[in-house]
Amino acid sequence: MTLRWTYAFVDRPAGLLDHAAGFWTAVTDTRLSDPRGEHGEFATLLPDGADPCVKVQGVDSGEGGAHLDFAADDVPGFVKSALALGAAVAAEHEGWAVLRSPAGQLFCAVPWHGESVRPPVTRGARLDQVCLDIAPSAYDAEVTFWSALLADWESRPGSLPEFHVVKPPAALPIRILLQRLGENRPTAAHLDLACADIPATRAEHERLGASFVTAGRHWTVMRDPAGGSYCLTARDPETGGPAGGS
Repeated sequence: MTLRWTYAFVDRPAGLLDHAAGFWTAVTDTRLSDPRGEHGEFATLLPDGADPCVKVQGVDSGEGGAHLDFAADDVPGFVKSALALGAAVAAEHEGWAVLRSPAGQLFCAVPWHGESVRPPVTRGARLDQVCLDIAPSAYDAEVTFWSALLADWESRPGSLPEFHVVKPPAALPIRILLQRLGENRPTAAHLDLACADIPATRAEHERLGASFVTAGRHWTVMRDPAGGSYCLTARDPETGGPAGGS
């Protein structure tokens, strides 16, 4: 079983999906595909000259967030591995499945359709990471789960004690950051962009309708026009690692 590609999903309330899609296509310099799904709830952000790695989804309940799709050459094999490591099946479909990690984070196993060319950096930034926000009581087990499931990815501590990075091979476009929260609450996820210049990216995003939430040590929390939180992080947008590193 080999993972061939990864997608980051922007999950937002269905009634606000147009707001989310308009913002994220502008941010990533992409165009929106035709809607798919029974209720038109899915769409893909299509770059020019590269393969897509970001999609949007309208959700019927809750505020949304983010999740990952893993494109595999053997979907049943990937599902079997995930279940053996403690995942659960949330929904089964013809050819693909929705799974739930031990801490409750949803992710999908989907067929690979030949994607191989990563989209370029856009105006000094790249959407390249899904951050899982995990309660301290579940954090160690979740790190163990993702490290074992993605055994050929690099799994290592992050820049601060509350972070752990699961970094894919260079050909894959989306990485995972696990963040240990300071309180026990349900697992959630948000998107991170690697930015060469956070203030410049923030200004561009605010021009496009985002709003500032708060600033951290090496990141700035923003809210998109659909109300979803995401982070601008001080990382090299080419490599995803610390500026000047990997």
